[in-house]
Amino acid sequence: MNSLNKNQLKNVSYPKQSIDWLTRLIGFDTVSRHSNLALIEDVQGYCEHLGLTVDLTFNEAKNKANLFVTVPSGENADKVDNGLVLSGHTDVVPVDGQEWSSDPFNAAIRGDKLYGRGACDMKGFIACALTLLPQAVQLSNSGQLRRPLHLALSFDEEVGCLGAPLILADLKARGITPDYCIVGEPTNMAMVVAHKGIAVYRCRVHGKSAHSSLTAQGVNAISYASRLIGYVDTLAEEISCREDNDALFDVPYSTLSVGTIHGGTATNIVPNLCEFTFDYRNLPHMTQDDILAPIQAKVAELSAQMRARAPETGIELMQEESVPAMTDNDSAELQALIAALTGDDDRHKVAYATEGGQFTNAGIPTIICGPGSIEQAHKADEYVELSEMARCDEFLQKLLTSCTLK
Repeated sequence: MNSLNKNQLKNVSYPKQSIDWLTRLIGFDTVSRHSNLALIEDVQGYCEHLGLTVDLTFNEAKNKANLFVTVPSGENADKVDNGLVLSGHTDVVPVDGQEWSSDPFNAAIRGDKLYGRGACDMKGFIACALTLLPQAVQLSNSGQLRRPLHLALSFDEEVGCLGAPLILADLKARGITPDYCIVGEPTNMAMVVAHKGIAVYRCRVHGKSAHSSLTAQGVNAISYASRLIGYVDTLAEEISCREDNDALFDVPYSTLSVGTIHGGTATNIVPNLCEFTFDYRNLPHMTQDDILAPIQAKVAELSAQMRARAPETGIELMQEESVPAMTDNDSAELQALIAALTGDDDRHKVAYATEGGQFTNAGIPTIICGPGSIEQAHKADEYVELSEMARCDEFLQKLLTSCTLK
C-alpha cells in the first residue's frame, strides 16, 4: 500500500481523510484482468472494525468479489429493506502502452491535482464514501439515522458491468429494496439523470477460399462483410434522424459504430473468413430490437446469397456485451433531493454507460454524481482535482444529514 510523500502535501489544502483513502485505494492494482480481493479485504476489515456486517458475492473463479455493507437505521436496526445506496466499481482500465509521468499505482499530488489510475474513475468517489462511514455509524448508534445507508462496491464494470448484477440478485434474494442509488462515476459533481445502453456484437462471415484468379469458385468473406457493414452504416444514419431523439443527451440520438475488422490471409486468396464488431448505444426509450431485427434480416438475406454459391458459407451474429440504459422515469423524487442539497437544478444525460442502468432495471431510482471529469478517465496521467474531492465530501455530508432524524 502506498502513501503520499509529505513534500507533495506541503502548502496544499486538501480533504485529508478522503485523499488518504484515495491514496490507499490507488495502491491496489485492480486492473480488470487482475483480482480485486486485496482491495475488497482491506475495505472489509475497515467496515468490520466499525462494527458493520459485510456481505461479499464472488465471480465464478472466486478471485474477484463485490462488497455490500449497510449502516442500519437508528430507528430500527433490523430494517435494511430501504435506504440509500452509494455505488462504485473497484476495477480500473489497464495502463499498458501509456506514458505516465509517475507510477500509476502510487498516488502523486502535483499542484491541485491527484494523479493515479482510478483517481477519477472511480476510486475518488469510493474514498469519499468510505470517509463518510464512521460518522454514519455514529448516527446509527445514537438512533439518529432514519434511513439505512448502503455501500456497494463491484468488480468488472470496465469489461461489461459484470459484478453489479450479482449484488442486485443477492439483494433481491435477501428482500432488500433500496429507495435510491447514487453511482459515483465522474461527472464533475453534476447530476446525470440518464444514460444510454450498450450492446456489442461480433459478426463472423464464413466464405469459401479460392485462388484470386478463380474468384467464381470462391465466396469472398470480406466482400460480404463489407456489404453488411455498409448496411450497418446506413441504419446508423437512419436512427440518427428519428423524430423521437432526445436533445438533452450530449449525443441526442442512438448510435451504431463498427469498431474492429479482421479478415483475409493473402492478396491472391479469396478470403474464407472475416470478422467485425460493432456497438449500439441506445437512448433509454429504444431497445436492441430496433436495430437487431433489421440487421438479422440483412444477415439472412446475405447468407442466402452466399449459400446459393456454396452451402457451407454464411454469417453468424453474436452478442458479446449488453449494458442497459439508465432511465430517469422513476427518479424525480431523488433528483429533487439532490437538487435541493446541491443548489443546482441542472439535469444532464450522457452517452457513456454505467452500472446505473442495472440499478434502474432492478426498480431502484438512480442518478450519477461523482468527483472528477470523464474526460480524464482511461488516459495516461489520470487525475482528480482536490477541489472535486472536497465538493464530493461536502455533498455526501449533506446527503447523510438528509438521512438523519429531524
